[in-house]
This record gives sequence, C-alpha cells and structure tokens, in this order.
Amino acid sequence: MFDTENFQQQVISWQQSHGRNQLPWQQSTGELADAAYRVLVSELMLQQTQVATVIPYFQRWLEAFPDINTLASADEDEVMRLWQGLGYYARARNLHKAAKYLAELPEFPASLAELLQVPGVGRYTAGAIMSFAFDQYGPIVDGNVRRLYCRYFAIAGVPHSTALEKQLWQKAHQLTPTSQSRRFSQGLLDLGATVCKARQPLCEQCPLAADCQALLQNRVSDFPNAKAKKAVPSKAGSFLWISQGDAILLQKRPSPGIWGALWCLPQVADDSPLLAGAKLHGEFSHQFTHYKLNAQIWQISAEQYDVNLRQAAPEIWAKPTELAMLGLPAPLKIYLGAKLQP
Repeated sequence: MFDTENFQQQVISWQQSHGRNQLPWQQSTGELADAAYRVLVSELMLQQTQVATVIPYFQRWLEAFPDINTLASADEDEVMRLWQGLGYYARARNLHKAAKYLAELPEFPASLAELLQVPGVGRYTAGAIMSFAFDQYGPIVDGNVRRLYCRYFAIAGVPHSTALEKQLWQKAHQLTPTSQSRRFSQGLLDLGATVCKARQPLCEQCPLAADCQALLQNRVSDFPNAKAKKAVPSKAGSFLWISQGDAILLQKRPSPGIWGALWCLPQVADDSPLLAGAKLHGEFSHQFTHYKLNAQIWQISAEQYDVNLRQAAPEIWAKPTELAMLGLPAPLKIYLGAKLQP
C-alpha cells in the first residue's frame, strides 16, 4: 500500500534543506493579498519561461506595479512594454484582465473555486496561489511535477493528452497535503527543476529514489514519454516600412492574436496592392512555438499608404527616442534598433 504521508514528508524535508527559498516572489510584506499578487504575477511569468529569465522581469514589474490596484489602473501599452521580451504576450493581457477583475472584489479570493473564476487563472495557477500564498491545500501539475510523477510512478501516456493529464491531476489531488502545502508544492517544483531534470537527472541525490519506479526499472529516460516530432512549418509575413522625417509608422496589433496589443510595423497580405513597386527594406526571422516566421519589410512612401487599404487599428508615428517606451515584439525591436539611429 502506498504511503502518502511518507512521500509528503520526504518532499517537505528535502525542500527545507535543499530547496529554493530566496526567490523574489517568495518574499512578501506578510499580507496575504501581497503574497497572492506576487504568486499570481510570478506564475504567469513562469509559464513557458525559466526562473533565471523571469527574475529581472518580475523585479521590474513589482517596481512599476507594486499591487493589484496599480496594475488594474495601468495603461495597456505600459503593461505590454514591461512584458516585452518575455514572449507569449497573452499572459500579460491575461494578467492585466485578472488585476481589473480582482480590483473590483472586496478581498483576494481564497479558495480554489473562487480563484478559477479569475480571468487567466487555470487550475495550476489557482493551486499555486493556494499553496504558495495561503499555505493551503493547492494541487499543482506543471512540467516539472509532470516529469517527476511520470518517473516516480512510471506513468506512460501521450504527452499532454487528456488521459495522461487526468492521471497526473488525480495524483496531485491525492498527494498534496492539507498542511505544509507551501513547502510540499515548492519541493515538487524544486526537485523537478534541479534534480529530476529532463536531461541528466541527478537520481543519486533524489530523496524519492528508493521507490522511483522508473529508476527501479532502469527506464528513467523513457518517462515522460517523448512527444512525436513534427516538422515546424514556415510562414511568410509582409510588413511595411513607412517613414516621415525621422519617425516610423507603427500599428497596434489586434488582440488576441500573435503579438497582440504590441506596436508593430503594419502587416499586409503578401499579395497586397500596397506592395506593388515597393522596395525591399530588410528581412528577419522569428521562431514561434508552432511555426517560423520569415518576415520581409517593404518600404513605401506615406503617400502610397492608401487609406482605403489600411486596417482599422490604432497607428502612431514613433521617433527612435520614443521606441523604448513602447511595447514591441522582440525581433522587431532588434530590427528597428539596427535600422534607426536615435
């Protein structure tokens, strides 16, 4: 019979001695609302992004938006500018929506059910807030926990499939303690990130090694099951370079969508009449999760920018000295930096 309490205690004891306890989002004023806000911000930033990358972004974010109300009242352009470079910009928009929702409540939600009503908060983030902010029962499953559970229990299955996720969340609900949930959940994340690593796991340092089914079967590298490799398609993109004096025309991208709510060179269809007679200004490539963008920048005059062919989107003329104050896609920021001299 599986000893749940022993598993919990092994994780908790290891975290207390070897885990990460000085991360900036773990340091709060002591108020629950402040702790919850820090966890909310950090967890959305940490989705698809490593801790070392997130830390400076988190610190700058807290300087600009120290609490829910400050973020809720912030201008969208400022929110997107501070997120610039982290990628997956829907996270920034979701965080802004969440802040606006939370600012209308008398207090920060303090149950899983209430947290799941917050825009942009899924069951992982809800569990993380319950565990890390409130030290209450809060099951979590992210990439690190998924890998650890798959190896420890030798759970096979198609990565991210409904059937596999159901099994993993069942384990999370069964194993998460009702006390010391903060240290237990942090222990799972720390073990996954520093010991039960995707490559070259340090099994000899793992407190769970004695009962790890993958290790006992000498199949650690088999879990989690590998994703089927797919060829990454390429897509072309045509953008317009339109200048007026030392200013360049930028257009706000529609939201939701790729680079949503960021300022960008106007994008047009590859067969747009606006490209007739246009001069190639330059090119750049950018790798998204599901495809590679091969962008071509076409230069036309402001007079050629036919009002009847424009998209219905906000536009501004931005000077080189003003670009730092705008939220720009990372590859475009690099391109503009190389082409424009302040």
